[in-house]
Amino acid sequence: SSDLAPFFGWIRDLSAPDPTNVFNLFGVLPFDPTHVAIFGPYLALGVWPLLMGGSMWLQMKMNPEPADEIQKTMFAWMPVIFTFTMGGFASGLLIYWTWNNLLSIVQQGVIMKRAGVKFEFWDNLRKTFQRA
Repeated sequence: SSDLAPFFGWIRDLSAPDPTNVFNLFGVLPFDPTHVAIFGPYLALGVWPLLMGGSMWLQMKMNPEPADEIQKTMFAWMPVIFTFTMGGFASGLLIYWTWNNLLSIVQQGVIMKRAGVKFEFWDNLRKTFQRA
């Protein structure tokens, strides 16, 4: 039956959270960190939440670095906060958001190149890793 066939890879139900998890080594350890009291739902860090956070971080690096320190801090922490917050959401939403981020990166790059605007992505990435 097609109801039991996986959507893609390990995802069997797009309306359920990503079943993989960093804290149980993606299913190797018999431990479900989402059942931990109080902050357990924020520990649902599967593959798709991590990809979504990474693509969001890359998309933020395409923008010019803000001059305001508060905005710099928000731009730095927003992908991290969203990664933990969205970890327990439906995997279909995370797949959509990740692909949307990646397509937006490509689209913004093409538009900026055609308009002759300075593409700050590589400079911002270089600055990020030089500070560390």
